[in-house]
Amino acid sequence: MAEIIVNEASLTPYEDKMKIALKVLEEDFNNIRAGRANPRILDKITVNYYGVDSPLNQVANIQVPEARMITIQPWESNMIKEIERALNMSDLGINPQNDGRLIRLIFPQLTEERRKELAREVNQMGESTKVSIRNVRREGIDTYRGYQKQNKISEDELYNFEQDMQVLTNK
Repeated sequence: MAEIIVNEASLTPYEDKMKIALKVLEEDFNNIRAGRANPRILDKITVNYYGVDSPLNQVANIQVPEARMITIQPWESNMIKEIERALNMSDLGINPQNDGRLIRLIFPQLTEERRKELAREVNQMGESTKVSIRNVRREGIDTYRGYQKQNKISEDELYNFEQDMQVLTNK
């Protein structure tokens, strides 16, 4: 009767999908501008470098000299205008300050309103990740219920798989 073996390996593809959802959440958290200077918020910014879009960290030195400031020093001084343009076009919400050889990004203090807005954003990110993890659980359980209906696995194996998926989801 049992054509499909239900074991730990059966959970692996679903566990991988859940880990991907958590990794996306972690990346989203890293990209939140929360009042402290974090150079990772610049990871997705690209600069036109001689006709090729290049990541900012490949055309400039990025440093955090103070808790609320990021400095960007281009390796080539003629790139400073291009970097400033890319920063202005991004959705950072910070105006770059250009002194001719260095660009400064100064992060303002968090207001109470901004804190509440950040809390809402983080809550939404968490909820959407929970939903995607639940969808992975449902996908796995539905797949194995189909196998049970086709008599490829027994009811006990289906029950054990559902319990294992729940444990995996609760991690």
